[in-house]
Amino acid sequence: MSTEIVPVDDPIEEPCRPEKRPVVYREEEEGEGTKGVIRSITYGESSSSSGGYVPEVFNSESLPSNLASEIQRFLRVANMLEWKAPRVAYLCRFHAFEIAHSLDRNSTGRKVRQFKTLLLQRLERDEETSKTTRQEPSDSRELKRVYDENRRYINQHAETFDLENSHGEKLLDACRIVSVLYEVLKTVIAGHQALADRDSIRARSEMFAYNILPLDHGGIQQAIMKLPEIKLAIGVIRNVRGLPATENVPKRGTFVDSFEFLQYAFGFQKESVANQREHLILLLANALSRQPKKSSTLEIIDASIDELMRKFFKNYTNWCKYLVRKSSIRLPCVKQDAQQYKILYIGLYLLIWGEAANLRFMPECLCYIFHHMAYELHGMLTGAVSMTTGETVMPAYGGSHESFLSNVVTPIYKVIYEEAQKNKSGTADHTTWRNYDDLNEFFWSPDCFQIGWPMRTEHDFFFTKSPQKEKGTKDEELPKKEEGTENEELLNKEKVTEDEEMGLSNQVPSKENREPKWLGKTNFAEIRSFWQVFRSFDRMWSFFILSLQAMIIMACHDVGSPLEVFDKVVLEDVMSIFITSAVLKLIQAILEIIFTWKARNTMELSQKRIQVLRLGSAVIWTVVLPVIYAHSRRKYTCYSTQYESWLGQWCYSSYMVAVVIYLMINAVDLVLFFVPAVSKYIEISNWRICKTLCRWAQPRLYVGRGMQETQVSLFKYTFFWILVLSTKLVFSYSFEIKPLIAPTREIMKIGVQIYDWHELFPKVRNNAGAIVAVWAPIIVVYFMDTQIWYSVYCTICGGLYGILHHLGEIRTLGMLRSRFHSLPSAFNRLIPPQLNKSRTKNFLQNIFCKASKSEVLDQKFVLVWNKIIRNFRSEDLISNREMDLMTIPTSGLFPGFICWPIFLLANKFSTAVSIARDFVGKDEKLFKRIRKDEYMYFSVKECYESVKFILDVLIVGDLEKRIVSNILNEIDRSIEESSFLKEFKMSALPALQAKFVELLELLVEGNENQSSKVVEVLQDMFELLTNDMMANGHRIVDLIESSPEAGDDSSFFSGKIEPQLFESVASQTSIFFPLPDDGPLIEQIKRLHLLLTVKDKAMDIPANLEARRRISFFATSLFMDMPNAPEVGSMLSFSVMTPHFMEDVNFSLKELQSSKGQVSIIFYMQNIFPDEWKNFLERMGYQNFDELMDDGKEEEIRRWASFRGQTLSRTVRGIMYYRQALKLQALLERPEYKDVLEDINIVERNNPKLSAELDALADMKFTYVVSCQMFGSHKSSGDPRAEDIKELMIRYPALRVAYIEEKEEIVGDKPQKMGEEPPKVYSSILAKAVGSFDQVLSHKSCLNIVIYRIKLPGPPIIGEGKPENQNHAIIFTRGDALQTIDMNQDSYLEEALKVRNLLQEFLQNHGRRPPTILGLREHIFTGSVSSLAWFMSYQETSFVTIGQRLLANPLRVRFHYGHPDVFDRLFHITRGGISKASKTINLSEDVFAGFNSTLRRGCITYHEYLQVGKGRDVGLNQISRFEAKVANGNSEQTISRDIHRLGRRFDFFRMLSCYFTTIGFYFSSLISVLGIYVFLYGQLYLVLSGLQKALLIEARMHNIESLETALASQSFIQLGLLTGLPMVMEIGLEKGFLTALKDFVLMQLQLAAVFFTFSLGTKTHHFGRTLMYGGAQYIPTGRKVVVFHASFTENYRLYSRSHFVKGFELVLLLVVYDLFRRSYQSSMAYVLITYSVWFMTITWLFAPFLFNPSGFDWDKIVDDWKGWNKWIKEQGGIGIRQDKSWQSWWNDEQAHLRRSGYGARLFEILLSIRFFLYQYGLVYHLDISQQSKNFLVYVLSWVVILAVFLTVKAVNIGKQLFSANYHLMFRFFKAFLFLSVFSIVITLSVICELSTKDILVCCLAFLPTGWGLILVAQAVRPIIENTGFWHFTEVLAQAYDYGMGTILFSPIAVLAWLPIISAFQTRFLFNQAFNRHLQIQPILAAKKQK
Repeated sequence: MSTEIVPVDDPIEEPCRPEKRPVVYREEEEGEGTKGVIRSITYGESSSSSGGYVPEVFNSESLPSNLASEIQRFLRVANMLEWKAPRVAYLCRFHAFEIAHSLDRNSTGRKVRQFKTLLLQRLERDEETSKTTRQEPSDSRELKRVYDENRRYINQHAETFDLENSHGEKLLDACRIVSVLYEVLKTVIAGHQALADRDSIRARSEMFAYNILPLDHGGIQQAIMKLPEIKLAIGVIRNVRGLPATENVPKRGTFVDSFEFLQYAFGFQKESVANQREHLILLLANALSRQPKKSSTLEIIDASIDELMRKFFKNYTNWCKYLVRKSSIRLPCVKQDAQQYKILYIGLYLLIWGEAANLRFMPECLCYIFHHMAYELHGMLTGAVSMTTGETVMPAYGGSHESFLSNVVTPIYKVIYEEAQKNKSGTADHTTWRNYDDLNEFFWSPDCFQIGWPMRTEHDFFFTKSPQKEKGTKDEELPKKEEGTENEELLNKEKVTEDEEMGLSNQVPSKENREPKWLGKTNFAEIRSFWQVFRSFDRMWSFFILSLQAMIIMACHDVGSPLEVFDKVVLEDVMSIFITSAVLKLIQAILEIIFTWKARNTMELSQKRIQVLRLGSAVIWTVVLPVIYAHSRRKYTCYSTQYESWLGQWCYSSYMVAVVIYLMINAVDLVLFFVPAVSKYIEISNWRICKTLCRWAQPRLYVGRGMQETQVSLFKYTFFWILVLSTKLVFSYSFEIKPLIAPTREIMKIGVQIYDWHELFPKVRNNAGAIVAVWAPIIVVYFMDTQIWYSVYCTICGGLYGILHHLGEIRTLGMLRSRFHSLPSAFNRLIPPQLNKSRTKNFLQNIFCKASKSEVLDQKFVLVWNKIIRNFRSEDLISNREMDLMTIPTSGLFPGFICWPIFLLANKFSTAVSIARDFVGKDEKLFKRIRKDEYMYFSVKECYESVKFILDVLIVGDLEKRIVSNILNEIDRSIEESSFLKEFKMSALPALQAKFVELLELLVEGNENQSSKVVEVLQDMFELLTNDMMANGHRIVDLIESSPEAGDDSSFFSGKIEPQLFESVASQTSIFFPLPDDGPLIEQIKRLHLLLTVKDKAMDIPANLEARRRISFFATSLFMDMPNAPEVGSMLSFSVMTPHFMEDVNFSLKELQSSKGQVSIIFYMQNIFPDEWKNFLERMGYQNFDELMDDGKEEEIRRWASFRGQTLSRTVRGIMYYRQALKLQALLERPEYKDVLEDINIVERNNPKLSAELDALADMKFTYVVSCQMFGSHKSSGDPRAEDIKELMIRYPALRVAYIEEKEEIVGDKPQKMGEEPPKVYSSILAKAVGSFDQVLSHKSCLNIVIYRIKLPGPPIIGEGKPENQNHAIIFTRGDALQTIDMNQDSYLEEALKVRNLLQEFLQNHGRRPPTILGLREHIFTGSVSSLAWFMSYQETSFVTIGQRLLANPLRVRFHYGHPDVFDRLFHITRGGISKASKTINLSEDVFAGFNSTLRRGCITYHEYLQVGKGRDVGLNQISRFEAKVANGNSEQTISRDIHRLGRRFDFFRMLSCYFTTIGFYFSSLISVLGIYVFLYGQLYLVLSGLQKALLIEARMHNIESLETALASQSFIQLGLLTGLPMVMEIGLEKGFLTALKDFVLMQLQLAAVFFTFSLGTKTHHFGRTLMYGGAQYIPTGRKVVVFHASFTENYRLYSRSHFVKGFELVLLLVVYDLFRRSYQSSMAYVLITYSVWFMTITWLFAPFLFNPSGFDWDKIVDDWKGWNKWIKEQGGIGIRQDKSWQSWWNDEQAHLRRSGYGARLFEILLSIRFFLYQYGLVYHLDISQQSKNFLVYVLSWVVILAVFLTVKAVNIGKQLFSANYHLMFRFFKAFLFLSVFSIVITLSVICELSTKDILVCCLAFLPTGWGLILVAQAVRPIIENTGFWHFTEVLAQAYDYGMGTILFSPIAVLAWLPIISAFQTRFLFNQAFNRHLQIQPILAAKKQK
């Protein structure tokens, strides 16, 4: 958005003119008299007549934002006419000045005064001088002359308008001039009254402002308007028969179509109406195209409209049914009228949706609006009379312009905006403001109808002041509503009146008045708490807790077999888990009340009652079950079974009976689980009993009902989870729980009386502390390891699925060559439309086609294959030679057999020659051997046929022709008679091959001077054949002898023939050389030359790895299971949308060449993509970069580099391949072009009509919109990104750019107050370019047109930026489907060919319903150089392939994880859009679209036969920011209503899938890290208290060590299996398992384990902190290409709190544990227990420096140290960024605490207490304590700490008092303090036995205490901030950070001295580059070289 001067339209490119010095704006007073002054100057006498007129362009681009849209076109036309009609240019500028002055008389707008002053000066200067250039006597006649000239030009050339010809640009200019001059002329003639008609004139004159369909601009002759579906759809829309008369609306004449009627009836914006008119026509036309062709036209139209009705109003009808309201969609009985009504209803909904702005995120709010407006529409159509008013029903807000926006959208928008402002940029608590979901869910209740229609803005819904602010304000008392009236009537009456349904019964306010109240949250309150995880997934946690309890009981009874559980004693004890279950349900009931308290105002009374009942029931069971259990324990009633079964006796107790009754409550849920169809019916039914059942289980909500899957899907994911849970429970019981039982019993027996410290709880029995310390880590692992087992089974199932679906079957070039013969059959079977017959596919049919290699290649496949290969060449993936080797010939010279691409035949002919030369035997064996390799056979056959063909063309002499013919006949005869080897000697065959190659080279060169060489080569070949090869060569010689041309005998015997063979004489030509310039002939000669010369190297073609990967995947995908493709005309239409903010569009030349202390991008690109750079130079015809620059090829260089970065231009190029593919496929479908051999571009150039038809079809099926949020701002500020976007629009004419325009609005003549911002108007704009790319290259003008400008109610970006950006542009998309593509993604032509097949998935059921989101696989294209990028790409690939494969099937919980998913567009635009936008809570906006789709009964699938490229971050800091962003988003998901509803409303097993694939992964990671802390602090307690030593000595419990080792191994399993197994499986599937094993080993050698362990710390820190304290926000990662060195300061800032502090804490724990366990524990046991923790600790401390390029370069180390010291000492303050000052950074790091409540601060203090444990435990181990266990020892330790603090404070005070003026005294003071401290230490050493060890232990004790004090001080900052304590805390924190930084820096500095370390780091960081033989050192050292 822009707040500066905004040009409305793009600038008109002016021809280069000599420019004068720019004029500076001058501030000047201006008032009402300005216009009069201008008039006197204009019509008065000249004050200065000296000099002639000098043309000069006036700046028409930098205009005030509130004037630009009105005057810019006049100023632009003035500039155009400056040189040929100066007086007309003057009049245009004068007219612009008048408009500007009328709009803002007082010049209150920004920069208006300066602009008007400048324009006035220009008018004064030109007024008289321009008169001298006038060709007519008056201004009006001069205007008329120029107007008529341009009008005549338009009339002459309008019929042949084509932007490609020379008249196109001139015609555009003429149209602009005519439209402007018409208005100026009218003003001059009619006076100032004409200004009032400007808008209507402008509307009539915009000739080219249309998007796809030129409906109102005389475009009936355009190709798209001739499509029968378009014609039919327009006819349906323009059916206005029977519409009400225009007397009640401000419209003259009849309505043009239904949309115009709706516009005038309801007050919609004109351009919004135009937008939705085109939208509906295209939707209807595409629906018509899919109908059966055999049906009648009326049936086709009805079926199409009904299809749209179902899609648009499915949600609305469900909403009416849910609220028990009669639908407002009411249709007449007459079929024709019903059709018109349906179109009107659809149009009305589209118009509401199109202007709803941010309300589009609230689908049920739109249903409410539509409900009332549809009622009004029906009343208007039928002439109904309101029972309330007695008048004809008319729209409540109809008539005036923008009435709907002002009166309906804006009031609700203001509520959204004001609530959003309360979130304080995401820092406020979620419960203090209402987000989009809260406001939308208000319309899920019948109470919403109390708002009424017209809406009552005094309703509580519109009240936005929070309760705390409400008390202090004095508002007017508003009428009180009669609450519940409508609900009571609804319950008591089966039928209500229409007025009551429309909310009109509450229009009369009651007499009682009350203050409005804030409604608060609706249905859910997002409260930050870890309890949310339990609350949302309570069934899972209850299962794990109860299972743990049951297994502990079983282990205590030493149960070894499942049958032993049925022993009466064991069974009764096991059944005690139901007491725990009752307690857990009580906790759940309490939590439910607590967490929904903030939503109580909008909660239904019945729901409140159910919560109370649930609480009461839980309390009763919590009391009853324990009482009965205690009373009846071991009291059984037993019966012997009739037969001796495995039960033996059947015993029960009263407790068991109670348990059975307790379980009866859940029996219904269990039964319904197995019958999902019944369960679904109950949930969506409106029967009272069904509602009651649902309400008891869960609150009855509009969403989350009927999500059940089919029985088959249920069985699959249930079976999966039974396997996972069984494995997990068996493992936990056998290896975690059972081994602990015996040691626990021993611990409880031993009585420890003596402790090594002061025991605070000496009377606790059974060593409870030791038991907790031993059991706690195991319990933590128990709750975490399900994620590991899920990962294991995910690997197995995902791998099996991939194998069964042929994934990776073609993964190498060898496999591609061996399977290539089956590609044409697979291509024809799956890609082109099946026109003749439809085929049902099954699994057995989905196998490789065994196509014979001898069949003729289908020309469609040949054309598409060659198009793909040429596209590779245009992308510089292959060279010219590789393109020649890979293309399939299309000449058709040899019909009857296949000409395979040469890369398949590489070396085949040479091999055949070698075989034949050395072969001994019969002909049959030789032929059989050659035929065994069919490619060899085809190469030999093609070579032979090619030789015959070329010789036939080359040799024209009669004798020579007979000779060649006889030789060939001899060869053919010998082959037929199997005497070839007898009659021909094969030893000379290689020599003959070499001679023929020489001949071919001469023919290709075609130099006429080389004719003699051609003759010599032919003669040599003849001699070789006749003398060395042919046994009967004398026959050929005899032929020459007998020929008339032969000489006499003497000449013959002398060996001379005159003329010689193949020679030409004057009268006769023997050879035709040079050959004719015939394309097929030359192509065949080149191909034959390649066939004869290519060697083994061609086996590796293409050499480029990306080209190999793409072509292999394309070949593999052809054999995957995909739907049959329809014809292009019958396919589903779709749009693609890309949001863009501030990212790079193209790399600028300056950016490419500038290094900024690092390597330049172009240098980096040249080294990373050396083969592609070489191919680029070859394509451009240059040798190096300098030649390109010298020849002015900067733009080509920019594009080449940009296409290899993560830029918008790369994305646009990839997506526009969709359009290319559709046009190619449409061409192939045409019968007249079924055998076309030329490239599609050549065909289009040769046939403009065909080209227009293909474009029309592509336009109808495909739309691409880039939502450039900041485009308007970039245009006004001159940002180069705006120009780059314009260049994209011109390069791709079908591209549309949507952006947000912000203008200042001047309201009347009211002056603005000082400092007050003028009001602003926001608009959504869609723009396109009209002009050819060639015109831009030749610097000609190109018109950038605003197609639609739709006014918004306010700023659209009020929540999360990306979804809001998508939302404002979604109204410009078209079609049935919508693909969302990020601007770091790419697409490919070969993949675009399969988009038709993909879209057919929407028409197939996947389970119970057709899909609503289609998931696609992604290829990460940024893993080519950096090892980190390689790790990231493999990790991402494993998730987007094997992970999502399992999520979609069988788990059925795949959501939307970002782009490139394809949405069912109509499903989602009627249900809230393709993302959610509430600030902070919807940080991961994409996944919420998946949640929303699933909750609204959508289906999300995943398809692997089509892939899209995606870029990822490549440096550690970028990756860490990305991981932090995702972790923050998952933390917000944890507290969101969507996850809560999914967790509560899925069945048990699907709920498990949902948990472990969303927030469960992050929570399990958090638990795994917490497990390490729990283990170490438990060991610390055991060691420092002396418990471990006492227990080991007294009971010799050696098994505790093995237990701890097992715990450590669990951590290693978490690190290894979780991240490794799916990755290895996916690599194995796609590249081979040997390659996967090699890659996995190589990754470990490159420290992949270090990277993944470090990432684990990133995820857990940000997930945990955000969940507890909030503060999640979007973190931009940069997506930069170059891997650069990060400074030490930057690394410390990023990782200090997330990794370094935790790493130091772990080091401290490990060191203390090691120091005090040595007396009784071996070092080997310590290593086994702690090695994995040491690994994680070292990783967290040093990974950022290991993965930092040039991290051990000494020069950079020195610079980093200087920067670190500067940063740590720099003072912070307001405006000082955190990267400049430690103080600013430290304050920012506490932001999460500043916005937290008392609960979070208390939690922080409780966590900080752990740091005081060190001091408490260690002071009792000091020698100076003399083994005293008195509490006084601990108190004295605090005295020591206080003394240290006072000493430091004394030094600080002394420095302030004496250092400046009494420096010597300050030195004496410091010496005194030092001597005092030293003497105290000496005294303590002598008297109290203070040892050196004591000093070390004191450091270990007091350092954590100091850190703990800092954390506590930060938590209580509001209390101590204004005291001296806070300053001391800041100084102490700075000292700690400096100390930690120094400790981290020291080993890095030491290692930097060793050169081998830097070399080793470079090797493991860039190993992928070394494998590709790239030079990394030049990249890293580029700056040094410079």
